[in-house]
Amino acid sequence: MSFGRGEDYAGAVSGLDIGDGTIRASVAGRDTYRVELVVTGRAVVAGACDCPYGADGHFCKHCVAVGLAALRHTASAGSKPSADTAPAPRPATARPARQDLVTPWLASLDRDALLALLDEESAADPDLRARLLLRVEVARADRAAVRDRVKGLLDAGTLARDGYVDPEEAGAYARDVARAVTVLRALIAAGRAAEAVDGARWALWRLGAVYELAGGAEDLWDLFTPVRDLLAVHLRACRAARPDPEPTARWLVGHLLGPVGEVTRADPVDYRDVLGPAGLTRALDLATEAWRRDPADRAKRLREQLLKAQGDVDALITAYATDLAPNGATHLRIARELDEAGRAGDALEWAERGLRAAGERHDVDDELVEWICARHVRAGRLDDALTVRRGLFRSQRSLRSYRSLRSAARACGRWDDEREAALELLRAHAGRGAGPGLAHSARVLVDVLLDEGEVDAAWEAAAGHADDRRLLTLADRMRDHRPADALGVYLRLLEPLKQSTGDRVYQEVARLLRGIRVCHERLGTAEEFTRRLSALRTELKRRPKLMKVLDENGL
Repeated sequence: MSFGRGEDYAGAVSGLDIGDGTIRASVAGRDTYRVELVVTGRAVVAGACDCPYGADGHFCKHCVAVGLAALRHTASAGSKPSADTAPAPRPATARPARQDLVTPWLASLDRDALLALLDEESAADPDLRARLLLRVEVARADRAAVRDRVKGLLDAGTLARDGYVDPEEAGAYARDVARAVTVLRALIAAGRAAEAVDGARWALWRLGAVYELAGGAEDLWDLFTPVRDLLAVHLRACRAARPDPEPTARWLVGHLLGPVGEVTRADPVDYRDVLGPAGLTRALDLATEAWRRDPADRAKRLREQLLKAQGDVDALITAYATDLAPNGATHLRIARELDEAGRAGDALEWAERGLRAAGERHDVDDELVEWICARHVRAGRLDDALTVRRGLFRSQRSLRSYRSLRSAARACGRWDDEREAALELLRAHAGRGAGPGLAHSARVLVDVLLDEGEVDAAWEAAAGHADDRRLLTLADRMRDHRPADALGVYLRLLEPLKQSTGDRVYQEVARLLRGIRVCHERLGTAEEFTRRLSALRTELKRRPKLMKVLDENGL
């Protein structure tokens, strides 16, 4: 099945790098996956892909796609990929192998030798033979027979009853959908791509009805992969048959806004060559009409995708700007689109506008801040980057924003002044009384002082504010030079654990007891620790697992 699916992804391969036997590339699917094939002699002997199926050790469809792309590349000009498409050089640990010789070798065989080879391989591979037989059947069948075959496979039968989907029936139905995909691939191979276009559209429409009957896609997880494969076959058939752009645009918009559209998540950019300028314009008009009737997220997203497919950056920005997120996230999308279009100055202006609009919100988009600071640093505007980091620290007051401020200030040689100002801000907020926001500032102050190595100052700041996690960290950091204070923390944290059970609780009890022992040793009161431990063992002697943990820890 991987081979048939891989045929549909051959056009999604990029960055093809054919080395001395190692083939590497990226394949665009639901995500972008990295593939590596190893060729020895005349065959691909191993393949690895970081998709979920490949991660389980299977030779997935993405591996097949890369192999097919490599074969086509080798058979065409025989040249290596250009610098524009080749990925970074392979690491020194890449496994050596010889150049692929399969295609030239096959080309050297005569007709009888090829037929004998194919017969031998299909006899050894039942799946291959089944696919070949299906192609024979489809090639001989007329249009009505093929249509009936697809419809028979897509008949949901009793798949959903009262909105409930039986998992076993869903799995069986998914296999039938996969068989329908194979039928449509066979149509394309037989030169009947127009029929495959119609068949794929009907199948996707039928699956939409199944999803609605089942009450939602969450009950049909097994169908996700075959449904996406079905859409891939439709795209492949469209590229071969070149159907009329206008009805194709109408179908594509209807599909993407329908019940299965959320599953396939087709990108209109993939259909750009099929639709052409007129088809893209028609699709955009239809998506805009749908968005005006019902400004839902899916219609809005589709409209934006079509604008991007058209390459109209200004129109796309206008669409984004109709609904700007208050935290600056939409401004960042606009900045990235402008940057991609080569308009770096406009991109930075939009990003900074988003930062100003966010003001001192606690949820300012982190990626927006990082994007702006990276641009400033790249341009040598270190002071501007520091200004952004300072503003973010004032609005968010977290250990992370403090560390970012510290890095930016050190790059400018101004950390001493910035440090004092940042600590003063935290102390001022922490000392204004009670309340969640003030408690947060006090806890951040403790974190920052610990990060700076000022343990005693952190201990003073923790009074009345620190939670158990911070207190435990403080006790661990100061038990050598302030053992009495640390001992008080350990004892307080130990008491409630005596009322609980479980492996994690017992490990934490042992951890605290080790700290208590260190404190008593520093205080010169080791005998008191012995009495405490003996009393605890007597009190909790009915917990054999705890006793075992204590023994393992030398307690």
